[in-house]
Amino acid sequence: MTEITITKPAAKQVIHSIEESNAVGLPLRIAINVQQNGGFHYQMGFDDQLDKDDEQIQSQGILLVLDKESAARANRMSLDFVEIEGTMEFIFINPNDPHYRPPAQSSLD
Repeated sequence: MTEITITKPAAKQVIHSIEESNAVGLPLRIAINVQQNGGFHYQMGFDDQLDKDDEQIQSQGILLVLDKESAARANRMSLDFVEIEGTMEFIFINPNDPHYRPPAQSSLD
């Protein structure tokens, strides 16, 4: 079973998006495709078309749906919602991505 963590800020934003998009009751689909350079490209959106092979995961009260290939690439991934250069964005923290680099330790730690 795939393990995905949604942070509280990300869950709050997903719930807000569900309400704004009139997507109540729809799961959030995450798709992870491999780019030509080997890195991962992430897509997400609410989906009413489920496949029998889709994996369903609950995190922070959000139902996530992933196809088989995406689920394999997503294990131990986290979805967060953070401010980057003044803009709030979803980010995927995925140790399975070949281009993933763990955050550097702060010198204040």
